[in-house]
Amino acid sequence: MTVIDFTAFIGRLATSSGETILPFFRTTLAIDNKNPGQDFDPVTEADRAAEAVMRRLIKANFPQHGIVGEEFGSEREDAEYVWVLDPIDGTKSFISGFPVWGTLIALLHRGTPVFGMMHQPFIGERFSGDSGSAQYQGPSGGRKLTVRRCATLKEATSFTTSPLLMNAEDRAAFGRVEAAVRLSRYGGDCYSYCMLAAGLLDLVIETELKPYDVAALIPIITGAGGIITTWEGKPAQSGGRIIAAGDPRVHKAAMELLNA
Repeated sequence: MTVIDFTAFIGRLATSSGETILPFFRTTLAIDNKNPGQDFDPVTEADRAAEAVMRRLIKANFPQHGIVGEEFGSEREDAEYVWVLDPIDGTKSFISGFPVWGTLIALLHRGTPVFGMMHQPFIGERFSGDSGSAQYQGPSGGRKLTVRRCATLKEATSFTTSPLLMNAEDRAAFGRVEAAVRLSRYGGDCYSYCMLAAGLLDLVIETELKPYDVAALIPIITGAGGIITTWEGKPAQSGGRIIAAGDPRVHKAAMELLNA
């Protein structure tokens, strides 16, 4: 069975999760903090309900597959095929009413992400990739995603969700890159990576990511011709400190500053 067999099913997961989430968006919903007494890490009923819907569909259609989800943990992580789910990546934007969030759905085969989708149901956008190619589908139709060329950091647009999410040492390293780029912007969560795949920005630098934060984005970025690794240049699917770039020259230059 090849990854193409799963494409329609991933679309079903996206549709079902989106239909579950949207009634909660821009409403007065209850917000829980996963880390009371520490940094604010919100979770809502929308997060839980969307993941529950996707898990039910996966178990009904592929009972032999594993599942790793942000809200309900891991099942059969050692299976040949494993689904990695983040029902709302960008919950802080979600609870603030900003549509800069998305549902991340990844399919791993023997531990490697082979298909990923970011679905934004409020705007009606889907970004997907299988490492060989990447596609966009939205209100204006569909098109292929391709990163843009960018020769140097001084020509680059860089994004991070927030430097406040970094520890002091990592923030200082990020600051060296920020001082070198043409434009540095904050916010975005999963959207930053999709905009990189779409050729609209050049660099995304983050820390403290979990596997479900990044697994779905890897096939999208690599399918669009980009590169995504850890700060040490290793595969990104386990999360941690992540750097994504559209051009390998920018990736190399940023890595040198991050590790200086």
